[in-house]
Amino acid sequence: MEAELPQVRTETFTIAAGAPDFGNLLGVDGERYSLSSFQNKRMLVLLFISNGCPTVKACQDRMIKIQRDYEPKNVQLVALNSNNPYLSPADTYSEMVLRNQGKGFNFPYVKDEDRTVARAYGAVCTPHVFLLDEERRLRYKGRIDDSRNPERVTISDLRNAIDDLLANSPVRVSETTPFGCSIVW
Repeated sequence: MEAELPQVRTETFTIAAGAPDFGNLLGVDGERYSLSSFQNKRMLVLLFISNGCPTVKACQDRMIKIQRDYEPKNVQLVALNSNNPYLSPADTYSEMVLRNQGKGFNFPYVKDEDRTVARAYGAVCTPHVFLLDEERRLRYKGRIDDSRNPERVTISDLRNAIDDLLANSPVRVSETTPFGCSIVW
């Protein structure tokens, strides 16, 4: 009799739904973070990323720039690494610390050690973006923009969604298909 492989189950987090809570995630700065750690922010962007994914590597400078550009408008990015470090050694906590030191992230980078946050949000790949409004309702989910190559970007989906919310307008495109590397469960 063949052994059954465990099934990875993720929730469906739909537009306008309230954000699943999370707590006590260790950041590369040694601090612990929860959803409530950012209660004073107008918007919260959760970015599920990893260290080894070429798409994430190609987007890191864009993520840093998005945080720099929108921080004065009270928007906060938070990067979560949900990859299983036993199956993906590049995604251990110590490797995350090194990546942060090398790139100089200007946003918290936290470890979702047991992948419960990724499952609750329905993250499937890295990068996968979830934009939460002030009431912590989902307003956009999907990709950062339409190309891994920064020179080929024609649509800045995340920026457009943030700009729409800052203008108190409905988000033009609230969902896109993310692309990159599958989360290592």
